Amino acid sequence: MAEHVLITGGAGFIGRRVTDELLKRGNRVRVLDALLPQVHGDAGRPADLDGEAELIHADIRDADAVARALEGIDSVVHLAAEVGVGQSMYEVERYTSTNDVGTAVLFEKLIDHPVRRVVTASSMSIYGEGLYRDADGNTVQDAERKALRDGQKNWEPVDTQGRPLAPMPTPEWKQPNLASIYALNKYVQERTTHIMGAPYGIESVCLRLFNVYGPGQALSNPYTGVLAIFASRLLNGQRPMVFEDGEQRRDFVHVSDVARAFADSLVLPEAVGGTFNVGSGRDRSVTEVAESLARAMRVNDIAPEIVGKSRTGDIRHCFCDGTLAKERLGFEARQDFEEGLAELAEWVGRQTAVDRVDTARAELEKRGLVA
Repeated sequence: MAEHVLITGGAGFIGRRVTDELLKRGNRVRVLDALLPQVHGDAGRPADLDGEAELIHADIRDADAVARALEGIDSVVHLAAEVGVGQSMYEVERYTSTNDVGTAVLFEKLIDHPVRRVVTASSMSIYGEGLYRDADGNTVQDAERKALRDGQKNWEPVDTQGRPLAPMPTPEWKQPNLASIYALNKYVQERTTHIMGAPYGIESVCLRLFNVYGPGQALSNPYTGVLAIFASRLLNGQRPMVFEDGEQRRDFVHVSDVARAFADSLVLPEAVGGTFNVGSGRDRSVTEVAESLARAMRVNDIAPEIVGKSRTGDIRHCFCDGTLAKERLGFEARQDFEEGLAELAEWVGRQTAVDRVDTARAELEKRGLVA
């Protein structure tokens, strides 16, 4: 059944692909987006935002604009958010205001303009460290890392006896461990969505996104996804900056798969009331990913810079257990990673990017957030 869908943050990287997917399925789409310069530069409406989508240029915290945007709307995809773990640790008011207050404004206006369903974008960041298994085979939900006595970092979490823990795919039932303001914000968005949905007859769904990549990322934003940051460095002839020893493991999922997950979650009865991981189900080291991207961009002579330092809020290993999404939503990632990297590299080759990674790192170091 075709609907009129509001996508908050719909002019962003993921939002534009969700827009495309929903239009392809016969829906009408209205986008509410602040078009922040850090993400969009000064270009105004993104060129690759489909012309069929109506754009309202406004902040998610603008109650009047949100009320106008909800007029005649049947369902909502809520993507509007400030994104980035590192920056959230010093732009605390900005992140909390946009992410948490913005979500509160949306749901307050939904009281007067109720819709059938809201699907909210959450993040794997809420897990902190992923799930681990100890040497005795027990699962560990609250893994932590500590410094060694000689001042060097022991990057791997260990148990209370100092034995190494083995990382496992992280399921939705793993308890949150909110290690950054951004993670806290995303968890508040999740809980607000579910808490406010039921009393007002609005179906609620939350998707915990793992590391999303693909063409269209904001290459000049040093707090965006790690693959976009690496691509910007390589495009400018600079070495990708890899923190710690580069062996931390992540799950990278293509934006086309993510867009499909949102579109399906908007209509499937089985999604109602659920919170689901959205990832590829395959984990890779950050160094491996940087090297693969360099090959795809044909700059094999530029090796990653292994920084040997950590950032406050960073975690060691977290990758996706997609069992619940497969069982309830029938969701499985389809995009092959190497093919996805080739597509990203081809797109990056046509772009111009301002490399601000060194500036962002200096800002974190000045505030004592890199050690």
